[in-house]
Amino acid sequence: MTQQTTAATSPALDLDIPENLARALVTPRSYATGETTEAHRWLRANNPLGVARLEGFDPFWVVTRHEDLAAISRNNKLFLSGEKPTTLTDRATDERAREITGGSPHLVRSLVQMDAPDHPKYRALTQGWFMPQNVKKLEAAIRGIARKNVQKFLDTNGTCDFVRDVALGYPLHVIMSILGVPEQDEPRMLKLTQELFGARDPEQTRVMGEMTPQQLAMMLKMVLDDFASYFGAISEARRKEPQDDLATVIANAIVDGEPISDREAAGYYTIVATAGHDTTSTTTATAMAALADNPELLRALKADPSKIGAFIDEAIRWASPVKTFMRSASEDTELRGRKIAKGDWLMLCYESANRDEDVFEKPYEFRLDRTPNRQISFGGGGHVCLGQHLARMEMRILYEELLPYVAFVRRNGEQRISESTFVCGLKTLPIVWERDASAPAP
Repeated sequence: MTQQTTAATSPALDLDIPENLARALVTPRSYATGETTEAHRWLRANNPLGVARLEGFDPFWVVTRHEDLAAISRNNKLFLSGEKPTTLTDRATDERAREITGGSPHLVRSLVQMDAPDHPKYRALTQGWFMPQNVKKLEAAIRGIARKNVQKFLDTNGTCDFVRDVALGYPLHVIMSILGVPEQDEPRMLKLTQELFGARDPEQTRVMGEMTPQQLAMMLKMVLDDFASYFGAISEARRKEPQDDLATVIANAIVDGEPISDREAAGYYTIVATAGHDTTSTTTATAMAALADNPELLRALKADPSKIGAFIDEAIRWASPVKTFMRSASEDTELRGRKIAKGDWLMLCYESANRDEDVFEKPYEFRLDRTPNRQISFGGGGHVCLGQHLARMEMRILYEELLPYVAFVRRNGEQRISESTFVCGLKTLPIVWERDASAPAP
């Protein structure tokens, strides 16, 4: 393929998406306001695989259809995670990151940033912990955690911020218990996660005010260094005194006959500690928002609790907490009749794929009867979310324990959504609720 046909240099104007839509896709606030939802709707109908060209960014393909995103996710040999940033990054921030790391585009190296042969080797270290048969063994312990959080909810006596009072703390405690982080350190883990995923959110960032790309890269490095320092101490402790937790597995991990490096260990801890609760918190809160918006939904679930699993799957689709991931092509290829060149960068728009009219009937409705529900929030292929079975189970358990006590729920003010092009969701969800008089004492 000649240089003239790459996404970066092609003169074919029909490839390009409108500048205002491209701008929305790279603006963190647009994901909080819903501007990207409308951008995705237009792109699916008019240019489902187009190119965004904006000053300060390398050009990138915008993948908005479910079929294309699924195909890319399945082909980890052709579409790589390690060669370019896996999250949307402007040129200046990328350059600063490479200066900091000595050439790598990744300030952290976790499973997310790995390709074969490393990725399957590192994934295998903890995969057994998250398989359905092992997750099932955790059900009793997780149900105990859920009941404590239900009691916290009941103690609010009819008025609460569901994000603050339940959705943040419950998944956080579950994954930290599995990882081996002491409960008293959970607020620290929550703060670091919000600083990492909400680096551009004015309420969550570590540095207030406008940041240059160079300052953003340095701020992210500081957050990641704090994660590495904290978990470095845990690794040292687990090598001396192993325990039955994931920290012990990571601390003593061997790949190709050698202990994994401090950098890889820090990346492993970070991805488990952050992705293990933040996306689940978002979906847990989104599920409650759906109940607050639709009294019939609450009645249906109370009448038939067996539908809670379908309710959770639809909440996962509805929330789509991971908004985008980036991939790069390892060789020339073709998709949807368009030529993608080796090295081209692609944005996978999960929220758009989960609203694809070709896959989901009435995609802008929250429905219990989606069978099968082909939501793609957990990704696919070799990079499919390691904790998907745990996430589903812990959300199902929470709502199994919670719904018997709720007779009615409605919103009690405006929600707020975090601002990020990567992972974002509800920051607040004020609600008013009424207790079901027929419910037994907790």
